[in-house]
Amino acid sequence: MAREINLNHICKVEGHANLSLKIENNRVEKCELKAVEGARFFEALVVGKKVKDVQEIVSRICGICSSAHSVACIQALEEAMGIKASRQQEIIRELLMIGERIRSHATHLYFLVLPDYYNISSALQLSEKNQDKIDDAVSLISLGNKIIEIVGGREIHPFLGIQDSIKKSIKENISRKIEEIEKKKEVIEKTINLFLSLKYPKLERKTDYLSLYNSENYATISGKIKSQSGMIIDDDYKKHLQENIREYATSKFALKDKKPYMVGAMARINNSYNQLDKETKKFLKTIKLPFNNPFQNNIAQAIELLHLANRAIKISSELETDEPEEIKIKDGRGISAVEAPRGTLFHEYVIDKEGKISYCNIITPTVQNLNMMEQDIKMLVNFLLAKKSNKEKIVLEIEKLIRAYDPCFSCSTHFLKVNWE
Repeated sequence: MAREINLNHICKVEGHANLSLKIENNRVEKCELKAVEGARFFEALVVGKKVKDVQEIVSRICGICSSAHSVACIQALEEAMGIKASRQQEIIRELLMIGERIRSHATHLYFLVLPDYYNISSALQLSEKNQDKIDDAVSLISLGNKIIEIVGGREIHPFLGIQDSIKKSIKENISRKIEEIEKKKEVIEKTINLFLSLKYPKLERKTDYLSLYNSENYATISGKIKSQSGMIIDDDYKKHLQENIREYATSKFALKDKKPYMVGAMARINNSYNQLDKETKKFLKTIKLPFNNPFQNNIAQAIELLHLANRAIKISSELETDEPEEIKIKDGRGISAVEAPRGTLFHEYVIDKEGKISYCNIITPTVQNLNMMEQDIKMLVNFLLAKKSNKEKIVLEIEKLIRAYDPCFSCSTHFLKVNWE
């Protein structure tokens, strides 16, 4: 007997998605993650725009990841014009990304993931018996917001330009923030232990993990692209990553060398655990690496919080005032890959001889994870069907899996309406 499971109103980046499963003979025969949000034309919007206007536009692609889009944009434009950022500018950009990832991970883990494991429907119910966890979450989110505000001028859609000067006030304010970051490490360690203690479904599988890699540090804003199958430079990303369109979805689906792969915190730790600081590595002693369970992305995000705090402390001490030379806009092609909270983000631009954008291509982490998400959902449901799990259990575990990927904020904050046929 055939039956279908339809999960409607799964929300994805600034839009929605639905999930349709067709089950025959107690096995999943069809799994379609249908992104149905309206088309968003950012790649077309910037064509014809002046170089100085592009960052303000593309930062609006995502509110929570606006720093990642801003940094990727600026660095790609700089490469196109043959401009090398100063060390001080690199520090500012990395601090922006650190603040954003702390904010994003804390929000995702506490407010979107944790309610599932406490058998409650909303983070609002956490306050009844777990006010301490609400307090911990808010303190980490506030810390991330403040770091972004200090170095980017505001918490969302930071002011970031090519060859920006580093003001004395930024150095002074970030220096005063170091003490608070140190104090928050106790909260971060509690967070790691909390998400290590949760019971996750045993869903092991092997796939390719892709992330930025830098032999000198845990890469955030620069490096080569590393995967389990080898290393590539960002200029060659189109030789390996193929975007395609499915008839049932308005989003693109990406493959690497014609195979699904995963990006995000799990991928970063699998590829770069040797680059984590010593204090953070202590938490990996009891964990079997590489991570191969998609639910472990929650653990990976929690572990990253400690490294990010230590990294912010380290590079903040190197920050100095800086007055770069005035830039000269010229034509060229530039590509940048950075690590957004949810994974590797690509921006590519071509600047024409008039100093305007003639081509833009952006590949977001969610697009790269969609194929792997479909495969994992299918594997999970087959696993639960073999255990003769009831409908309610299957739906709950699908929701938990989708949230573990952290595809976007709206995706997790909308609780799924399920129709069984």
